[in-house]
Amino acid sequence: MLFFEENQKGIILRVRLTPNSSSCKISGVFVDPNGDEWLKISVISVPEKGKANQELIRFLAAKLKISKSDLQIIGGELDRYKKILVQADKEQIQVLAEEIK
Repeated sequence: MLFFEENQKGIILRVRLTPNSSSCKISGVFVDPNGDEWLKISVISVPEKGKANQELIRFLAAKLKISKSDLQIIGGELDRYKKILVQADKEQIQVLAEEIK
């Protein structure tokens, strides 16, 4: 499962966000028509005024045990498909992969 890629700035995590859910959770991997894998994450917040994005960042920071400032949405701010720059070790990202097995 490769819902992330490494570059010189850090790790880019691909997330398919489902807002307005009953719970905040990781629910597997979604493969788009291009064959790209996206980590499916649901949040309780509604997609208004950045609330769902803020909850996503808080959720990922807690899961990865890193600071919220180590996460930055670099693509898809207003879309359900988001790219998040993560300043963390690849091993920390593997924690997310283990959770969905």
